[in-house]
Amino acid sequence: MTKHERLTAQKAVIYCRVSSARQVKVGDGLGSQETRCREYARSRGYEIVGTYSDDISGREVQRRGMKSMLTFILKNSKAEGRIVVIIDDISRLARNIDAHSQLRQAIAAAGGVLESPNIEFGDDSDSRLIEYMLATVAEHQRGKNGEVTRSRMRARVTNGYWPFMKPVGYNHARVSGHSGMMLVRNEPIATILAEALEGFATDRFATQAEVKRFLEAQPDYPKNPRGFIADQRVQWILRNPIFAGYVSAPTWGITMRKGHHEPLISLETWQTIQDKLDGKPKVPARADINEEFPLRNFVLCGECGKPLTSCWSKGTNARYPYYLCFQTGCAMKGKSIPRAEIEGEFAALLRSMRPTENLARVATAMFRDLWERKVSAEAERQKQLQSHRDKLQRDIDKVVSLMIETESDAARTAYENRLQKLEQEKALTIERVRNCGRPAHAPDKTLRTAIEFLEKPWKLWESERFSDKRLCLKLTFADKLAYVRKEGFRTANLTLPFKVLADFFCPESGMAHPTRFELVTSAFGGQRSIQLSYGCRSRERRTLIDDCPRAINAVSPRLLQGQKSGIEAPAPGS
Repeated sequence: MTKHERLTAQKAVIYCRVSSARQVKVGDGLGSQETRCREYARSRGYEIVGTYSDDISGREVQRRGMKSMLTFILKNSKAEGRIVVIIDDISRLARNIDAHSQLRQAIAAAGGVLESPNIEFGDDSDSRLIEYMLATVAEHQRGKNGEVTRSRMRARVTNGYWPFMKPVGYNHARVSGHSGMMLVRNEPIATILAEALEGFATDRFATQAEVKRFLEAQPDYPKNPRGFIADQRVQWILRNPIFAGYVSAPTWGITMRKGHHEPLISLETWQTIQDKLDGKPKVPARADINEEFPLRNFVLCGECGKPLTSCWSKGTNARYPYYLCFQTGCAMKGKSIPRAEIEGEFAALLRSMRPTENLARVATAMFRDLWERKVSAEAERQKQLQSHRDKLQRDIDKVVSLMIETESDAARTAYENRLQKLEQEKALTIERVRNCGRPAHAPDKTLRTAIEFLEKPWKLWESERFSDKRLCLKLTFADKLAYVRKEGFRTANLTLPFKVLADFFCPESGMAHPTRFELVTSAFGGQRSIQLSYGCRSRERRTLIDDCPRAINAVSPRLLQGQKSGIEAPAPGS
């Protein structure tokens, strides 16, 4: 630009850029750039008529702020003459040779003249040489910064830290005894996420769709602007080992290793989730099952055996909920059943399924006997696990030796995959050795929760949470219930715990305790008087002792996931 052009160029705009939106919030890069550009304009006598900025990488050409600036220059350059574009440094225009060249040409074509306090732009060969040398240096600096950042991040992952964007359920914070930032639990999201993961592992949530529905029902859990959680997001949560306390970076060749952050679930639970995901897929949960009709798709029509559907019927002054059958050819097609009627009968059915107090005490005693036997067997199991751990380490050493000796890339890749599987299995075995003999929940808590549910299954049904209602159905009934209009529910097929309690009696016995257990329930076949025998044959007695605690164990893990359901555990010793 000649001196004459500088004297006549009275109008100028400022262009500033930072590399990311985070730099706008954390630092003051845009403000400091604008200040230096304004000082430069003041020294040259320019009138600032606009300021434009972008928070985008220096290699990108498509920029919102740049487009707005070019549009302004194109509209005003004919009337005002060539408009000066002031940038703080050449790296603020671009940090890529191709992007720099394209933006330079676009500014010139719109009628702008590029200037900077740090470089003299010109059209002669020497000025061009210096300009593109500086642009090349800026590109090299950007690439070098990326290499250093990736190298440091890779080292952090290798050392068991997570340097990437914080995953849901965690925050980044400085912790005493650790260098740099590390992951810490973000409550209450971490607890909600742990409940979802544990629930999927224990079959409280049978499918990923049920996990998604559970998370969307939690007010504190983050969702997208439409209030939903993407299916891919749920898949990512279930697959990510970071929630088990492990970190990895497969793209950098870093296999799964123990992290320093607090896990939300155990590695064994995470492995159970992977096995479930890799197994035979289950039928997705129906999207039309909602809180308004919790029995939908669970209660069958007593005539045709197809699931009852539901709907709202509009009356004169209000809307009324109904269950009904829409199956073609069914005698009950279109004949509605009021929701209050069918759900009221279902609640009464649950309330009738209650063992006597003495029977609960016998089950408690058997559970404690089994618990003590399992605890005594843990020492032998721990020895077996330690032996398996040592064997895995020997296998790992062998694979490493083979990797060092081989010269084939295909063989090396196969060895690396084998080594990753062995390392993961070893980590899982080490965790099992550490937890051997240490139950996930206290025996009293486990027992009280299970016995309370078996005594009062309707408490879980009366919960305000829809997931608890569905859990009650899964834990109580082995099959769907058949309902006949104006007659009620047909005989139910109960799950193992309730079957054991129903079959806990020995009618063939000759000796009976003086006290009888009265069982009044349609689910158990109507009202009948049964006698608990203490003179059962040894084989029957062994079966009872084994089945009753096993039945309690079957419901305990899933019940302990729903402690907010409103089930109140009785006091110890009750």
